[in-house]
Formats: sequence, structure tokens, C-alpha cells
Amino acid sequence: MEANRNDNGNAQAVAPTPMRLLIASQSAALFGSGLVFPFYLIFIKEIGAGFTEYALAYGLFTICSSLLHTRLGAWSDRCGRKALLLWSGWGMAALFLLFPLVTWIGQVYVLQVLMGLFGAMQKTGEKALIADLTDRSGQQEGGGSRGRTIGRYHGYVGLFSGLAVIAGGFLIDLFTIDLIFYIGSLWMFVSGLLLLRMREPR
Repeated sequence: MEANRNDNGNAQAVAPTPMRLLIASQSAALFGSGLVFPFYLIFIKEIGAGFTEYALAYGLFTICSSLLHTRLGAWSDRCGRKALLLWSGWGMAALFLLFPLVTWIGQVYVLQVLMGLFGAMQKTGEKALIADLTDRSGQQEGGGSRGRTIGRYHGYVGLFSGLAVIAGGFLIDLFTIDLIFYIGSLWMFVSGLLLLRMREPR
């Protein structure tokens, strides 16, 4: 919460703007996913799979995500972008907890299809909400510049994603690969909590 002062000089709490809450939420989400995805191949190889299985798993994720974008975009128009991002964050949080229990590649394929669904929710909801927040009155929040606001958003989110990769490497060296799934799940859950505080523009 920021502090502001009224006419009497008393400090007043000011709620974070929707864009700042979106930045905080998606920075947390990208930190969580950044811990996991760069080291995904190591996880695949540890359960006895190879590059072919990795390619198929990643392909399932991408294809499932692509096929769902149009439907999810229409759904966000009816139900809101915030709902899409909440489902994405908390859905990924649950899936990350399941990965350490995986014992064979077939289970990975199922999880990848579900991750494609939640990944599509994140991408569609994020972009639509950014557009909403930078449209007309939303431009005032970014100092009258839509480009500056979007640039700031991607700057913060990208920074947290990069830091997550570095942190993930240290954690795997010091502990086990399972730990990054648990920590990633926690960050995904936090991203949803931050979204709950945001008032979605209509």
C-alpha cells in the first residue's frame, strides 16, 4: 500500500492500481514458472525418457494451448480476464504439486495437456487485461503512454522470470529437482492471491 496525504497533512493509505497488481501477480506467476520450465528436460530424463518424449510432451502443451486460445478469448469477454488468470495461476499451482509424483512418461503427457489449457488461460487473459488497462482512461495510469505502460509491465515480468532461472539452478544443485516444483507452486498460488485484490475494468 502506498501513502498519500490529505488536506490536513494526514497520511492516507492508497490502494495499488490495477496495473501494479497485475504486474505483481504475473511477476509472481512468471517467477514460479521460470523455476520449473528451464529445467524441465532434466526432469523428463530422470524418469527415463529421452528427447523424443520431451519433444512430444512440449508439442502437446503447445498444440493444446493453441487450439484453446480462441474459445478462451471469447470466454474472457463474457466472464472477465481476471477469472482466466485466477484459473491459470491456481491450476498451475496444483499441477506443479503433481509433477514430483510422476513415475512414467504417460502421466507427463496428461499433465502437459492440462498445462496447455492453463497456459492458454494465462496468455489470453494477460494480453486482454493489459489492453483493457491501457485503453483510454487506463492510459492515464501509464502517464498517457500505452507503450510505456506495456514496456514497464514486460520489463518487471521478464526480470522476475530471469531471476527465477538463476534461483532454480541454485536450488537444484543444493537440494533436489522436486523442490523447484513445490516452490513454483507456491509462487503460482501467490499470483492468484494478488489478483484477488485487483478490481477488473469493465
